[in-house]
Amino acid sequence: MQDQTIEIRWHGRGGQGAITAAKIFAQAAFEAGFPGVVMAPSFGTERRGAPVEVSLKISKTKINDLSPIENPDVVVVLDDSILAEVDVTAGMKPGGILVINTPKGGALCNGNHVSLATADVTHLAEQAGLKRGIVNTGVIGALAKALPIVPLSNLIAAIEAEFKDKKPAENAAAARVTHAHTTLE
Repeated sequence: MQDQTIEIRWHGRGGQGAITAAKIFAQAAFEAGFPGVVMAPSFGTERRGAPVEVSLKISKTKINDLSPIENPDVVVVLDDSILAEVDVTAGMKPGGILVINTPKGGALCNGNHVSLATADVTHLAEQAGLKRGIVNTGVIGALAKALPIVPLSNLIAAIEAEFKDKKPAENAAAARVTHAHTTLE
Protein backbone atom coordinates (compact mmCIF):
# COMPACT_ATOMS: atom_id res chain seq x y z
CA MET A 1 0.00 0.00 0.00
CA GLN A 2 2.91 2.36 0.62
CA ASP A 3 3.84 2.64 -3.10
CA GLN A 4 0.39 3.74 -4.30
CA THR A 5 -2.02 6.51 -3.40
CA ILE A 6 -3.53 5.75 -0.02
CA GLU A 7 -7.04 7.07 0.40
CA ILE A 8 -8.19 7.76 3.97
CA ARG A 9 -11.73 8.87 4.71
CA TRP A 10 -12.37 10.38 8.15
CA HIS A 11 -15.82 10.46 9.81
CA GLY A 12 -16.50 12.60 12.84
CA ARG A 13 -18.88 15.19 14.19
CA GLY A 14 -18.52 18.94 13.86
CA GLY A 15 -16.31 20.16 16.69
CA GLN A 16 -14.45 16.86 17.26
CA GLY A 17 -11.45 17.85 15.17
CA ALA A 18 -11.64 15.42 12.24
CA ILE A 19 -10.35 18.10 9.90
CA THR A 20 -7.48 18.96 12.25
CA ALA A 21 -6.60 15.26 12.68
CA ALA A 22 -6.48 14.76 8.90
CA LYS A 23 -4.37 17.92 8.54
CA ILE A 24 -1.89 16.70 11.17
CA PHE A 25 -1.64 13.26 9.55
CA ALA A 26 -1.16 14.91 6.13
CA GLN A 27 1.64 17.15 7.43
CA ALA A 28 3.43 14.25 9.12
CA ALA A 29 3.05 12.09 6.00
CA PHE A 30 4.52 14.87 3.85
CA GLU A 31 7.49 15.20 6.20
CA ALA A 32 7.91 11.39 6.21
CA GLY A 33 8.39 11.26 2.43
CA PHE A 34 4.92 11.42 0.89
CA PRO A 35 5.09 14.54 -1.31
CA GLY A 36 1.63 13.90 -2.75
CA VAL A 37 -0.95 15.07 -0.20
CA VAL A 38 -4.52 16.18 -0.92
CA MET A 39 -7.10 16.90 1.79
CA ALA A 40 -10.71 17.99 1.37
CA PRO A 41 -13.37 18.33 4.11
CA SER A 42 -17.06 17.85 3.37
CA PHE A 43 -19.90 19.00 5.61
CA GLY A 44 -23.30 20.65 5.29
CA THR A 45 -24.46 23.94 6.68
CA GLU A 46 -24.86 22.41 10.12
CA ARG A 47 -21.77 22.59 12.27
CA ARG A 48 -21.20 21.34 15.82
CA GLY A 49 -22.42 17.77 16.26
CA ALA A 50 -23.36 17.18 12.64
CA PRO A 51 -21.54 14.43 10.70
CA VAL A 52 -18.35 15.62 9.01
CA GLU A 53 -16.35 13.75 6.39
CA VAL A 54 -12.77 14.47 5.35
CA SER A 55 -10.94 12.97 2.38
CA LEU A 56 -7.17 12.58 2.65
CA LYS A 57 -5.02 11.15 -0.13
CA ILE A 58 -1.31 10.57 0.34
CA SER A 59 1.19 9.28 -2.18
CA LYS A 60 4.89 9.01 -2.95
CA THR A 61 4.11 10.82 -6.21
CA LYS A 62 2.07 13.86 -7.26
CA ILE A 63 -1.71 13.42 -6.94
CA ASN A 64 -3.76 14.82 -9.82
CA ASP A 65 -7.14 13.46 -8.73
CA LEU A 66 -8.69 16.02 -6.40
CA SER A 67 -12.12 14.37 -6.22
CA PRO A 68 -13.66 13.16 -2.95
CA ILE A 69 -12.81 9.61 -1.94
CA GLU A 70 -15.38 7.02 -3.01
CA ASN A 71 -13.36 3.84 -2.43
CA PRO A 72 -11.16 4.38 0.62
CA ASP A 73 -8.32 2.12 1.69
CA VAL A 74 -8.79 3.30 5.26
CA VAL A 75 -11.74 4.74 7.19
CA VAL A 76 -11.23 6.53 10.51
CA VAL A 77 -14.25 7.01 12.79
CA LEU A 78 -13.87 9.54 15.63
CA ASP A 79 -17.27 8.78 17.21
CA ASP A 80 -18.85 5.31 17.10
CA SER A 81 -22.36 6.80 17.37
CA ILE A 82 -21.95 7.83 13.72
CA LEU A 83 -22.17 4.16 12.77
CA ALA A 84 -25.94 4.32 13.37
CA GLU A 85 -26.29 7.30 10.99
CA VAL A 86 -23.71 6.84 8.25
CA ASP A 87 -22.52 3.75 6.37
CA VAL A 88 -18.85 4.51 6.99
CA THR A 89 -17.74 1.39 5.10
CA ALA A 90 -19.59 2.39 1.89
CA GLY A 91 -17.29 1.82 -1.07
CA MET A 92 -14.45 0.59 1.11
CA LYS A 93 -11.88 -1.51 -0.74
CA PRO A 94 -11.79 -5.21 0.23
CA GLY A 95 -9.10 -5.73 2.83
CA GLY A 96 -9.25 -2.09 3.87
CA ILE A 97 -8.65 -0.83 7.39
CA LEU A 98 -11.38 0.49 9.66
CA VAL A 99 -10.19 2.52 12.68
CA ILE A 100 -12.88 3.24 15.28
CA ASN A 101 -12.96 5.15 18.55
CA THR A 102 -15.12 2.79 20.59
CA PRO A 103 -15.14 1.03 23.95
CA LYS A 104 -17.11 -1.83 22.33
CA GLY A 105 -14.30 -3.50 20.41
CA GLY A 106 -14.61 -5.61 17.30
CA ALA A 107 -18.16 -6.86 17.92
CA LEU A 108 -19.29 -3.51 16.56
CA CYS A 109 -18.43 -4.39 12.96
CA ASN A 110 -18.99 -8.11 12.50
CA GLY A 111 -19.56 -9.04 8.89
CA ASN A 112 -17.36 -6.44 7.24
CA HIS A 113 -14.44 -7.75 5.20
CA VAL A 114 -11.91 -5.30 6.57
CA SER A 115 -9.15 -5.19 9.12
CA LEU A 116 -10.34 -3.52 12.27
CA ALA A 117 -8.49 -1.30 14.74
CA THR A 118 -10.32 -0.20 17.86
CA ALA A 119 -9.48 1.83 20.94
CA ASP A 120 -11.48 3.67 23.57
CA VAL A 121 -9.91 6.93 22.47
CA THR A 122 -12.37 9.02 24.48
CA HIS A 123 -11.30 7.41 27.75
CA LEU A 124 -7.60 7.29 26.86
CA ALA A 125 -7.52 10.96 25.84
CA GLU A 126 -9.12 11.91 29.17
CA GLN A 127 -6.43 9.90 30.97
CA ALA A 128 -3.84 11.89 29.03
CA GLY A 129 -5.29 15.12 30.42
CA LEU A 130 -7.64 16.27 27.64
CA LYS A 131 -11.26 17.33 28.13
CA ARG A 132 -13.92 14.68 27.46
CA GLY A 133 -14.69 14.49 23.76
CA ILE A 134 -11.30 15.72 22.53
CA VAL A 135 -10.35 12.64 20.50
CA ASN A 136 -8.62 13.86 17.35
CA THR A 137 -5.03 13.47 18.53
CA GLY A 138 -5.77 10.12 20.17
CA VAL A 139 -7.32 8.73 17.02
CA ILE A 140 -4.13 9.66 15.15
CA GLY A 141 -2.30 7.24 17.45
CA ALA A 142 -4.81 4.49 16.62
CA LEU A 143 -4.40 5.17 12.89
CA ALA A 144 -0.60 5.07 13.24
CA LYS A 145 -0.86 1.60 14.78
CA ALA A 146 -3.28 0.31 12.12
CA LEU A 147 -1.47 1.93 9.17
CA PRO A 148 2.22 2.12 10.12
CA ILE A 149 3.42 4.16 7.13
CA VAL A 150 4.17 7.37 9.04
CA PRO A 151 6.42 6.98 12.09
CA LEU A 152 4.72 7.78 15.37
CA SER A 153 7.57 10.20 16.15
CA ASN A 154 6.65 12.26 13.04
CA LEU A 155 3.01 12.29 14.09
CA ILE A 156 3.91 13.36 17.64
CA ALA A 157 6.05 16.20 16.29
CA ALA A 158 3.18 17.36 14.04
CA ILE A 159 0.72 17.17 16.96
CA GLU A 160 3.03 19.20 19.21
CA ALA A 161 3.48 21.82 16.46
CA GLU A 162 -0.27 22.07 15.81
CA PHE A 163 -1.11 22.37 19.51
CA LYS A 164 1.95 24.33 20.64
CA ASP A 165 -0.31 26.74 22.57
CA LYS A 166 -3.04 24.23 23.50
CA LYS A 167 -1.77 21.41 25.70
CA PRO A 168 0.92 19.99 23.40
CA ALA A 169 2.14 17.44 25.98
CA GLU A 170 -1.38 16.16 26.68
CA ASN A 171 -2.25 15.90 22.98
CA ALA A 172 0.98 14.04 22.27
CA ALA A 173 0.31 11.75 25.26
CA ALA A 174 -3.17 10.99 23.92
CA ALA A 175 -1.65 9.80 20.63
CA ARG A 176 1.02 7.73 22.39
CA VAL A 177 -1.30 6.02 24.87
CA THR A 178 -3.91 5.30 22.20
CA HIS A 179 -1.25 3.86 19.91
CA ALA A 180 -0.21 1.54 22.74
CA HIS A 181 -3.80 0.49 23.52
CA THR A 182 -5.18 0.01 20.00
CA THR A 183 -6.43 -3.51 19.28
CA LEU A 184 -5.92 -4.86 15.75
CA GLU A 185 -8.26 -7.56 14.44
